[in-house]
Amino acid sequence: MYTIRLSKMIIGQSGEIQDLTGDSGLCHRLLEMGVTKGTPVEVVRFAPLGDPIDIKLRGYHLSLRRQEAENIQVLVKE
Repeated sequence: MYTIRLSKMIIGQSGEIQDLTGDSGLCHRLLEMGVTKGTPVEVVRFAPLGDPIDIKLRGYHLSLRRQEAENIQVLVKE
């Protein structure tokens, strides 16, 4: 097991959200979208230029900018 930023994960990789960093406004916005500690998350795809990132969590797809994904720590169990 190891922790990695969501923005550094590869397509098909999954894990569990461990921590949110950054300013309170961003953290609050992520929490409202369901990005909470302990939630399983999977990277589905990257846009052609790498931004945004499409992830799957809580049964739906969510697109995040790479800068937002930098603030999400994920525990990967391999």
